[in-house]
Amino acid sequence: MLAAALREIIDKQKLSDFIRYQWYFFVPAFIVSIGGLIPFGYLIAKAFDVESSELYVNLFRWRNVDLFLNTLWLTVGVLIVNILIATPAAWLTSRSDLGYKRIFSVLCALPLAIPGYVMAYALLGLGGNNGIFAWVFGKSIPRLSGYWGALIALSFYTTPYLFLNLRAALLGLDTSLEESARSLGYNKWRVFIHVVLPQLRPAFYASGLLISLHVIGDFGVVSLMRFETFSYALYVEYSITYAHNYAAWLALMLLAFTGCLLFLESRLLKGVTLHRAGHGTSRNQSMISLGRWRKTSYLYLILLFMATVGIPVVTVLLWMFRGFDVSTLDTIFEALIGSLGIAIPSAVICAILAVPFVYIGLRYSSRLSNVLERIPYVIYAIPPLAFALSIIFVIGSSESILVLIYACILHFLAEAIGPVRSSLYQASPNIEEAARSLGCSPFQAFMRTILPLLSRGMLTSAALVFLATMKELPLMFLLRPTEYETLAFNAFDFTQEAMFAEAAPYAFLILLSSAFFIGQLIRQEKA
Repeated sequence: MLAAALREIIDKQKLSDFIRYQWYFFVPAFIVSIGGLIPFGYLIAKAFDVESSELYVNLFRWRNVDLFLNTLWLTVGVLIVNILIATPAAWLTSRSDLGYKRIFSVLCALPLAIPGYVMAYALLGLGGNNGIFAWVFGKSIPRLSGYWGALIALSFYTTPYLFLNLRAALLGLDTSLEESARSLGYNKWRVFIHVVLPQLRPAFYASGLLISLHVIGDFGVVSLMRFETFSYALYVEYSITYAHNYAAWLALMLLAFTGCLLFLESRLLKGVTLHRAGHGTSRNQSMISLGRWRKTSYLYLILLFMATVGIPVVTVLLWMFRGFDVSTLDTIFEALIGSLGIAIPSAVICAILAVPFVYIGLRYSSRLSNVLERIPYVIYAIPPLAFALSIIFVIGSSESILVLIYACILHFLAEAIGPVRSSLYQASPNIEEAARSLGCSPFQAFMRTILPLLSRGMLTSAALVFLATMKELPLMFLLRPTEYETLAFNAFDFTQEAMFAEAAPYAFLILLSSAFFIGQLIRQEKA
């Protein structure tokens, strides 16, 4: 494929421009892509580096079937719960005459600030004889665990992904189709089922894929809830039983599961056409009256906010109030510095590396540039635990902070590309050509004309990667040096030992940094 891309460049007589200019951006993009893909070759080699009898045992054991079914049922369950929760919320905040819709939209998006393992911590800390519920109300409730605990924690954590996509899709619908259906005798329910829902398929598919990738790649929630999926079993086999070859096979099975989801989503979207067939403009949307369902709608959205945001925030604060120890401030500060020491360089480098990927993709479009531009998304779709394991197999040791930063950069680079691409779309190539006509070299023209226009997108990219790295757990768990403290690792480690009071300060700092980031996004949207 790379050879064909190079031939295409030569055939189109782009070789001169490629040598003189594009290589400034091609070389770093190519190096990063190779650095991200090489570990998987070692992962495959490690999986097959066994006797034929052991290979057979690794492949054909009932535990693999159990892990697959557990992962599948958890993914399907989370998708169903998300649809049941997010669809009414998206419709109420976009198509109804409900008051304060902007406020409720923000409240429904706030669970983005809560990592999955913090949500699991809150649910675990809520129940039991010594839980927050027993402390406040004097009566204990069962502590969630297993499938149902993982299902609830992951559903509450991932709800905003479906909510935001559905709300955006509902706001963009052409209501003339609905009016035509009503003129043919359809009632409101039939219009919603036969006209509105089919137009929401791309939103459902895209959100479903994103949620599924989060579920199958999750490590923190399933570990705390003691529910075995591929990610949890992969960690156990590598770190506890030291069955590295079997761990490699579990990683490959996890990758195959992810690949099937990507293929399924592409097949479902193939041939979907939802744009207008004729000329004309779409009608403005008319809000549907809730009537006697207004109070019920307010109650539903308030309960949704309390379940997805109120419970984890209140649980964390109450556990801090119950067991905060001033003597632990030094350790908490050390963990904060450790998280910042990973998040800041990862965010800055990702914002810089996003530029060559975007630039060669838009300014020098070819097969080669298209392949390179997709590689960060392929790496991002790989479950973090499998990605970390592949890096360990290549390097041989993870006892270095540089290895962890390297892994975070490769994994989160895809999140940095989107904002930079949006900025480059708004930058006209004409200003760059004008600079070159005035005697600037190609690189000087880019630095003086295009780069300043990309600064806003690069800042947004850095912020996205910073937040993602602060919350990241699987990469920290496998690649973190032994004595290196981070907020995510400490919050998870204490929760795993049922030390909820000790975990609370770390969870609180994660919530605080995440909430600050979400607040900045909302403020930017208002501006």
